[in-house]
Amino acid sequence: MKCWNSQQTSGWMYPTVVICTYGFFSMMRPGEPFLTPFLTGPYKNISISQVSREVYPIWTYSNLVLLVPVFLVTDLLRYKPVVVLQGLCSVVAWLLLLFGSGVRAVQIALFVYSIASASDVGYYAYIYSIVHAEHYQRVTSYCRGSILVGFAVGSLLGQLLTSFGATSFYWLNVITLLFLSIALLLSFLLPMPQRSLLLNDLHPNGPNLDISSDLARPSRFSVFTLRRVRWRYILCSWSKLVKDCKECYSSVTILFLSLWWSMGRCGFYQVSNYVQILWSLKEPHDNFTAYNGAVDAVATLSGAATSFAVGHMTLSWSMWGELVLGVFSVVTAGSVYVMDITRNIWICYASYVLFKSSYMMMITICTFQIAKKLSKECYALMFGVNTFLATAIQTILTAVVINTKSLQLPLTTQYFIYSTFFAIIAFIFLIRGVYSVYHVRRSLLEERSPGGHVCDRSTDPPKNTQF
Repeated sequence: MKCWNSQQTSGWMYPTVVICTYGFFSMMRPGEPFLTPFLTGPYKNISISQVSREVYPIWTYSNLVLLVPVFLVTDLLRYKPVVVLQGLCSVVAWLLLLFGSGVRAVQIALFVYSIASASDVGYYAYIYSIVHAEHYQRVTSYCRGSILVGFAVGSLLGQLLTSFGATSFYWLNVITLLFLSIALLLSFLLPMPQRSLLLNDLHPNGPNLDISSDLARPSRFSVFTLRRVRWRYILCSWSKLVKDCKECYSSVTILFLSLWWSMGRCGFYQVSNYVQILWSLKEPHDNFTAYNGAVDAVATLSGAATSFAVGHMTLSWSMWGELVLGVFSVVTAGSVYVMDITRNIWICYASYVLFKSSYMMMITICTFQIAKKLSKECYALMFGVNTFLATAIQTILTAVVINTKSLQLPLTTQYFIYSTFFAIIAFIFLIRGVYSVYHVRRSLLEERSPGGHVCDRSTDPPKNTQF
């Protein structure tokens, strides 16, 4: 038994298989593409206006509040407890959705679910604390792939059960709860990491500051000593975070890439969170069979395909990367605008597939351009900061567009605002992209030697893309 436990903690295959299987089942949610019909149907009997203005914004607001504390305690708890918390909160959220009644119960469910969303940092950081750096590229692709495949399979399963199995939305969520329960059980099988990434960085030349083990042996420490250890950890953590942030955002290129990452992520979640409500308004009649699950599955798989294609493109990204972001931001803005003005549900479906595919391709471009300029530790920090900024912008957008009582904008007008939001992003990056092309070309001319030799430049993106 001791040999088996040693193999679990020292090898990379066992924790990778478990965390990927957990990620697959945690995203197997056949009821999620039909959440709006479930809430507005006879099971919950909540109006579309209440879902749009009182229910869905809860996730945005609470996620903003929870991101920072969850991000800070994840490293202190050494990741596994946060993954378990994520699985537990997902199960509790769906229990509340199934058995709660009224708007208040659904709001509480969305709040609990926001804890699970904020705990994503634990899922993505766990594998780096348990495996050696030489396996980072492989396990990163496996973890991300399991999430995408799980979501696509879950959406497709929901569509098949609805279209051919005559399964009600209630039982779709019961099946979702079953898969989430399996994911929760799998989270307990994860081996506990023996090190903390941030704490090891704080003490690179000394022993690891393991506060959890110190607290387990109170006889060795007085209460004063324990408090001093806690405050030393907090002060060292904040000072290192501030220093790393200054280093990360000192580059203008990284600053602009982070700007697109945050604004693009904000716009994507704002569009996708309310798209089911938009589809319900575009449906031609009450007996129309919704294809939400199929559209989500196709959009996810096509987005994954475009992301994979980006990883194999040979392009001078330092020259053309920001211009590509600007061009495809135009495509994204156009697809959202078409979703707004069209009355045909099939055109609306197709526009959403184009929108999600373009977004996943662009977020991949941003990710690998940021990742190749930073170390793993700095990238993890930037991921957290950019995620917080994206959620902050989304919160402001939600408060102004959705929850401002004096405006009371209809949903189609809201999507016009979202298309304008992406158009502003496109304008910024088209200007920035043209400037980058001009600047890089001029630099190449200046570097050209009298003999015509030009310094070699790496143009291939790294293969360990994560978004």
